[in-house]
Amino acid sequence: MPNEPLIRVTIFLGTLAVLLIVQRLWPARGDGGWSLRQLTNAALVVLDTLILRLAFPVLAVAFAMQIQGGGLFGWLAWPAWLEIIVAVLIFDVAIYWQHRLLHTIPLLWRMHRVHHADTAFDVTTGVRFHPFETTLSMGIKLGLVFLLGPHPVAVLVFEILLSAGSLFTHADFRFPAALDRRLRWLIVTPSMHRIHHSTWRPETDSNYGFHLSIWDRVFGSYTPAPRQDERSMPIGLDRFRSRREQSLLQLLINPFRPNIRKDRIEEKQDA
Repeated sequence: MPNEPLIRVTIFLGTLAVLLIVQRLWPARGDGGWSLRQLTNAALVVLDTLILRLAFPVLAVAFAMQIQGGGLFGWLAWPAWLEIIVAVLIFDVAIYWQHRLLHTIPLLWRMHRVHHADTAFDVTTGVRFHPFETTLSMGIKLGLVFLLGPHPVAVLVFEILLSAGSLFTHADFRFPAALDRRLRWLIVTPSMHRIHHSTWRPETDSNYGFHLSIWDRVFGSYTPAPRQDERSMPIGLDRFRSRREQSLLQLLINPFRPNIRKDRIEEKQDA
């Protein structure tokens, strides 16, 4: 797939451009205004991309091309279209569980809390990940590719869905309530994922899905609505809220800070 990087970058930038316009015209909260925070988030994704290119001799799609026909799928005589669908579903549920473990295991939470420490919620939050987490995620995807031996198109489709979907679910807009309820039977909407960025721990520890909402329903982690209006509920963590803590340098060293469980506001009396 000689055009694979171009395809991915074009779709990513196109999705980003559209969502930047949408959240400016129809904001849910008003978090999408131009700010230094957005530039910091953009700097993180640039740094993440450079580190991935240096850390791995091949990335997921290229690796899938090298081992196509091997792995578990190599034993199955089935059409390519079915293999692609099954592979994408397996990758999606794997990313769900990866995300859930990032919240459960203290060492992994150190990396992931950089994403949750964003005090606003807009499309740039969807690229705000610590390089450690990005590297771990790529290692898991490479492991799945090695285990399954999926068709390269399946990996390409999932990588596109992962990057574009992260932008979509973090965008500062919302669908009309009736439409949002219907869409949630299939996909994760911005309103559904916004609950996951609440400062209230029971909400933070829910709605882990990236694309398909079914995983949260099946595995009992679905929260249908926040206890406060999504347009005004506090976003982020109770720690790391100052402007200094939001700088690029502080975000990079954040995983080395003490891992206090009260990074997320503990459950208080119901409002």
